[in-house]
Amino acid sequence: MIRPFKPIDEDTLIDIFQLNVPRYFDPKEIEDFRQYLARHSDTYLTIEHDGKIVGGAGYYINTIHHSGSITWIFFHPDVAGRGLGKEVVAYCMKIFNADPGIKKLVVTTSQLAWKFFEKCGYQLIRTEKDYWGKGLDLYLMERDNTPPEEGARDKRY
Repeated sequence: MIRPFKPIDEDTLIDIFQLNVPRYFDPKEIEDFRQYLARHSDTYLTIEHDGKIVGGAGYYINTIHHSGSITWIFFHPDVAGRGLGKEVVAYCMKIFNADPGIKKLVVTTSQLAWKFFEKCGYQLIRTEKDYWGKGLDLYLMERDNTPPEEGARDKRY
C-alpha cells in the first residue's frame, strides 16, 4: 500500500533509512532527510507491506522547469526485490502524468540504483564522483514525459 506520509511515520522511516546507511546513503544524509520531511511532507509517501511500514518515497513538481522528480526512495532491506520500487515509480508517474505541464522527469541517484531507474525509462545525463559522500556518486537521470502526438502510432518491433 502506498499512502500519504503522516508525522507518526517519521521515526519508523528514519529507522529504515538508517538500515540503508552507509550502503545507499551517506550518514550525513539522515539529517538532510529529516529536513526534507519537515519541508515537503505533503509530497512524501509511506509504503506499507503486510501492514508494516517498509519504506518511503517523495515526489516534487517544479513548475518553472516543467519537471517532476522522485526523491528519497528507500526500503527496508528485508523487502528488497519484491517489486515495491516499480510500484512507487508507477504511482508517481500517475501523479506526473495528471499534470500536462510536466514535460521532463528527473531523478538524482547513485551508482547503486541507477540501473533500476534505467529500467524505468530514465537515461543517464551525467555523473559526479563522491557527490553524496565518499564512494557514493551522483547519477543524474532524465526521462521525457511528453505524451505522443494525437494520432501518433506506438512503434513496436
